Amino acid sequence: MQSYEQSLENLLNQTPIWQNYERIAISAAMGRILSQDIIAQFDLPSFDTAAMDGYAVKFDDLKEGQKLKIIGILPAGSENKFNIKKGECVKTFTGALMSGESDTLIPIENVSVQNDEIIINLPVNLGFAVRKVGESYKKGDLLLKKGTKIGFGEITLLAELGICFINVLTKPKVAVLSIGSELLDIGENRLNLSQIYTSNNIAIANIISNLGCESAILPIIEDDFEKLENTINQALGTYDAVITTGGVSVGDFDFMKQIARSGEIIVDKAAIKPGRHIKIAKFNNKFLFALPGFSYSAVVTCLLYFREFATKLLWQKSDFKFKAILSEDYSKKSNLQEFSAANLINENGVLKITTKGKKKGSSAISTNLLGNAVLLICPQNQNELKSGEIVEYLKLC
Repeated sequence: MQSYEQSLENLLNQTPIWQNYERIAISAAMGRILSQDIIAQFDLPSFDTAAMDGYAVKFDDLKEGQKLKIIGILPAGSENKFNIKKGECVKTFTGALMSGESDTLIPIENVSVQNDEIIINLPVNLGFAVRKVGESYKKGDLLLKKGTKIGFGEITLLAELGICFINVLTKPKVAVLSIGSELLDIGENRLNLSQIYTSNNIAIANIISNLGCESAILPIIEDDFEKLENTINQALGTYDAVITTGGVSVGDFDFMKQIARSGEIIVDKAAIKPGRHIKIAKFNNKFLFALPGFSYSAVVTCLLYFREFATKLLWQKSDFKFKAILSEDYSKKSNLQEFSAANLINENGVLKITTKGKKKGSSAISTNLLGNAVLLICPQNQNELKSGEIVEYLKLC
């Protein structure tokens, strides 16, 4: 059985780099991935401008007690120009152009006004409160690289550049399918106690969306090989990837291992807990992720494999692994690499991780994945982790 690292490497080696893009308005670009470089088409600011309200002056005139004549007022947005001579100044507001020959802005708070003159009470340094040409960026500067995930800062910059539309990667389409004759959809009436409401499809669809993909939840399908095979084949014809939960183990009604093996197998079980029976297969250029049916196992394996797959597919870097100090001893119950539910705690600025209050059952969502939950990593070659040890964990989102 392959280790997690080996199985993940196999998957990432088969993961293509997404090349499909579309053009959208920047108002709809939050969370999308740039497929083009953004180059500055002008200097910003394009002229020396005032960084606050004050008086544009020549630095040589700034002496305590010096009087300067006010020759004009310059609000932001005005194109008026004043030729400042020795002993003169222009009242200038934030964002306004600095008048010709002026090199410094003295704040309003540093002067007294008498009629049409100011008196310098507190001089400032040369160039004070003046934003020089190109201070933010210069024409030709690379401002955003393709592959950048767009946040509010990037959108603000695009608006500042006057850019209305940009090219972004299209969202890969991913279908989610819950398998099991015992499953009910949300809103259906329970006819007997053996029936349970499906939550895997909801959880995984939201993980998919958070990763920048477009998710589609398919109708629940019962444990019927022919129906299941037809459904998956149809989905692979429509979607870029299909994620199933359930039917992947070794029971009489676990058909996913057979269906996955009809494609090119990439991962056929892995030495991990939870989720060792996971199957990942490639059908031409489409991918099938067959995950376990227990809710906790399904979510964890989705994060371990599909999250890494989507991250590389969409030109992003994997940054889900971090370190913290373990609060108590942790012992494994298997010879597999374990990803155990844990919580992060901040003790006087020290980041610690604890498994207290977490249930070991692989279906326990209520206590395991809520709040500030993370996944503690216990390597395959270690049977226990000691309190006070620096350990690795995976963040959930």
